[in-house]
This record gives sequence, C-alpha cells and structure tokens, in this order.
Amino acid sequence: MNFHEERFPENLSFGAVGGPERRTDVVTLANGFEERNTPWAHSRRRYDAGLGLRSLDDVAALIAFFEARQGQLYGFRWKDWADFKSTLPSADPRPTDQAIAIADGTAATFQLAKNYRSGAQSYLRPITKPVAGSVILAVDGVTQYEGAQFDLDVTTGLVTLHEAPNAGAEVTAGFEFDVPVRFDSDQIRASVASFQAGDVPDVPVVELRV
Repeated sequence: MNFHEERFPENLSFGAVGGPERRTDVVTLANGFEERNTPWAHSRRRYDAGLGLRSLDDVAALIAFFEARQGQLYGFRWKDWADFKSTLPSADPRPTDQAIAIADGTAATFQLAKNYRSGAQSYLRPITKPVAGSVILAVDGVTQYEGAQFDLDVTTGLVTLHEAPNAGAEVTAGFEFDVPVRFDSDQIRASVASFQAGDVPDVPVVELRV
C-alpha cells in the first residue's frame, strides 16, 4: 500500500473541519415503514484541511506536503484534534482506558481499538496508527510498558506481549492515535489575493482503509 508514515502538520490540521461519515441505504416501503441497512462495518472520516490555514506560510507548507505525497498517490497520518486519544481530549491516556481483548492463554498479539458507547449500543473502532511512545498496556490492571513487557508496531496498531497472558485475563490499553488518510483531490487551487481576502482553498482529505 502506498503510505507515508508522516503526519500532516499539526498546526494546519488544528482548525480543520471534519468527522466520521456513515453510509446507510434507506428503502421506504409502500406502507410508509423504512428498511435501513449499511454496507460499511466501519465509519470513514473526512476533513477539510483548508480551514486550518492562517497565513501564506501555511499555504506554502501545505503545498510542500501535498507535492511530497504526490497528490492522492500516498497516504499519510492525520491528527483529528476532536478524537485522538483513548480517553477524553482533556484527560491523559491510562492503561485501563480501553478493553482490547480477553486472553485465551495462547495469543500474545492484540489489535489496539477504541470503543464508542452510548447507552446499550457500542462501536469498536480498530486503531491502526498509534502514536509512538504513547501506548501503555495493562493485563488485569497491572501496567505493562513498551520495550519491557510488550512491543508495538506503529504502522498497524498491533501490540505483542513478551509473554502470553493467562486465559481469561483482560488486556486493556491507553494511547494516542492518528487517522490514516489521503488527499481527496489531485489539485490545490490557491490564490494569494483570495487568501488575503479571507477565502481559503478547499483541501479535502479522506480516511483510508488500512
């Protein structure tokens, strides 16, 4: 897969607009009732990076990043300032934030994930681009540290404990993460006069399935 493990400049993504998108097929029946279904197991996020630009220097940084990715060709990391932690944005990640597995006594490798819960319903989102140095694990509440007790693949979000946990043990994790994205256009239309007048270029960014 064409992907660069490079994060879009944080000062440019701060102020961008975007969030999760779902796809739902809605069929209205003859009696007025609806049938709803979705072909997507996971949401897909979209952003507009243009709204984070505040100066012509920002435009230059955007163009440099765009050219280095060759437009839509290479994916990259994106910090979603509204959703980039295993916990609330105002709190620090803790090793017990997210339950990622119940050990079977054999497996030692687990996928990082974040659970979104509302009432009795929930959605489990795989986390494939954790931030290096931010991941802390716990096994039945006992903190595990990267390098000492587990290894992390920052390109996939897989964590591998040096010893498989006992069967029935709960594996939890705290972390920060990025969203894998690409530009959703092969051109950037920027005008100095328009930018100084308050108009910013439209720079669509869309999440990748990785």
